[in-house]
Formats: sequence, C-alpha cells, structure tokens
Amino acid sequence: MADHAGHAAPTSTIGEFAHEVRSKNAGPFWVTMELFMRDAAGYRIAADEDVLNEQVVAELYQVDPNTVQIFRIPSLNVVKISFPRPVPQGSLHDRDMHSGQHHVPLALLPIPAGRES
Repeated sequence: MADHAGHAAPTSTIGEFAHEVRSKNAGPFWVTMELFMRDAAGYRIAADEDVLNEQVVAELYQVDPNTVQIFRIPSLNVVKISFPRPVPQGSLHDRDMHSGQHHVPLALLPIPAGRES
C-alpha cells in the first residue's frame, strides 16, 4: 500500500498492539519473552501463527526453530516465547546477562497488511 506521494505506507508493529513486551532471564540457559496484548483483538494478531511462529522467532534471533517454544494464553491475552540462550548466562561472550533487551526485535516485528483488524 502507498500514500498519495507513492511512498510505502507505514507498517504496524506487534508492539503497537501490546500493553507490554518484555524479555527476561529464564535461568542460565533460556530466554523468555512475553507479549501482554492490550485486548482480544491484539491477542488475535500476536497469536496468529501466520504472524508469529517458531520460524519467525528463529529468524529474528538466529536460533534453531526446533528449539523455539511458543505458549498462547488467550484467557490472559498473552503470548510467551522461550528459546535457548546463544551462550550460557554470565559466560565470557554473554552480552545481555539478564536478557533485558531481547524483546526489542519482537516488539518491532511488522504485522502483515490486512492482519491489523
């Protein structure tokens, strides 16, 4: 879709439909991220397997899609994602000991056109 000047229309991100997107340490070997969606409509977007699935997470975080776990919790409008840390927590090459910044690529994930409603 383009605007009147021919520029691509801005794409909504999953974070725009969330009350909070966070990541946290889930022990020395796992990262967990949570999408707390504002309402059921936002949850439907985040829970849609065509929008967010193991392959999408694997591409965002350069992990094996077979190691990604996604938990959809409709009663809370929450989607939880876990995957193994690339290196153990606190090891020499650990760049984010508390996994506090991992949520950013997820929050910026574009929503395909037509899925926002």
